[in-house]
Amino acid sequence: MSSHTLRFNIQTEIKEFLKLAIPLVSAQLAQSVTGFADTVVMGRLGQETLAAGGLASITFMTLLNTATSMVVGVSPLVAAAYGAGDKSRVTQITRQGLWISVVLAIALMPIVGRLDALMLQLGQTSRTAALANEYLDVALWGIFPALGFTVLRSLVAGVSQARPVMVIAIAWTLFDIAGNYLLGLGMFGFPHLGLVGLALTSALSFWGRFLSLAVYILWHKQLRIYGIFQALHQIKPRIIWELLWLGAPIGIATAIEYGLFNIVTFLMGMLGTEILAAHQIVLQTTVVFYMIPLGMSYATTVRVGQWLGQQNLKAAKRAGYVSMVLGASSMTLMAIAVLIFPQQIIGLFIDLRDPANANVLSIAVPMLFVAALGEIVDGVQRTANGVLQGLQDTRVPMLLGFLAYWGAGLTSGYLLGFQFGLGGVGLWIGQSIGLAIASIAFIWRFRQLSSRKQLQYSLCSCPPNS
Repeated sequence: MSSHTLRFNIQTEIKEFLKLAIPLVSAQLAQSVTGFADTVVMGRLGQETLAAGGLASITFMTLLNTATSMVVGVSPLVAAAYGAGDKSRVTQITRQGLWISVVLAIALMPIVGRLDALMLQLGQTSRTAALANEYLDVALWGIFPALGFTVLRSLVAGVSQARPVMVIAIAWTLFDIAGNYLLGLGMFGFPHLGLVGLALTSALSFWGRFLSLAVYILWHKQLRIYGIFQALHQIKPRIIWELLWLGAPIGIATAIEYGLFNIVTFLMGMLGTEILAAHQIVLQTTVVFYMIPLGMSYATTVRVGQWLGQQNLKAAKRAGYVSMVLGASSMTLMAIAVLIFPQQIIGLFIDLRDPANANVLSIAVPMLFVAALGEIVDGVQRTANGVLQGLQDTRVPMLLGFLAYWGAGLTSGYLLGFQFGLGGVGLWIGQSIGLAIASIAFIWRFRQLSSRKQLQYSLCSCPPNS
């Protein structure tokens, strides 16, 4: 292959990748803005509400994202089926993904409704647990539509029709932000519901996203041909098992990764309310930036999966490397922005002119610096994980993630934070160490798996296309 051809292939891959990544990243950013707006309103309601509401939100999203990741297995399977031109399989995979969403929602809702008891067992105050429970009892009604939206998003992205996801996400994010202020703060004559208002708005927004995308699929002629909502009563155990075999490790891996941040949040609470409040500010900021590589990873999974369906290993590898480079580059830019404007970012959450917030500011700034540097390696590990999912490799990455996040990240963070007296900053350093080790491990696995598949192609005398 000439250098000109290689350069053309890379440029083409970048173009096709961005056509998918930009809508998916935009959708993820829009969704994260919802949490960002929640946190801003919580800050206006007081430090106690910010601490309790932030704790409830991160706990809820950990469980929801774990369940969501279990149906993300729809994405690589749909992409591979689409790449192979198997329309019937695309339809069956999506339908069974919706059934899995129903079962997961039924199982998860009672768990979320009883999280306040767990918070008390983990050392949170009764007041914090009570406030958190107000939020959780309402937010749980948004679980099914959030899962269903993920399945439908995986369908439209897997067949390279991702743009409506962006439009729908942005529209309902605007609804969510407006609802936060109207119901959370009781503006323009609406009732002042506090955390209950924030949770209610979020649940309604999840339903809006799901129903809007369902209507779009029924309306769009290129998506309507799949007949997703016809014969929904037909359950295919073999496909459900295939989805769970691929998706369950993704869900466990997500629980491991988010669990690291969740446990760190509980540890922050043990260090004091001001440290927990500062941590919530930094965490919510990084969550917004994290949506960039997360959206990129979804696009990566689709691109790699489509090439895999065509048995084009060289193109799949090229798509993987392109995504990792773009992921690292985008997060480097985000880190620079955070390092330049730390006080302006913190000022979005709390009133910097209020002397009562001086300690929170002084605690949050060094945390934010550490988190910004950690976002760079986070960009690499997230897109590398997307590559592995596109190759339908989920169990080994799950084990690697556990060793990185909990073995290295949590252990080092606890030692730095509590044994070496670095407090919240030490806990954030530990998280960054875990992400760095995960990125190295995922790249190693990608290279190992690529070599193995290349050998398999050679042995069966069916080499991938160039």
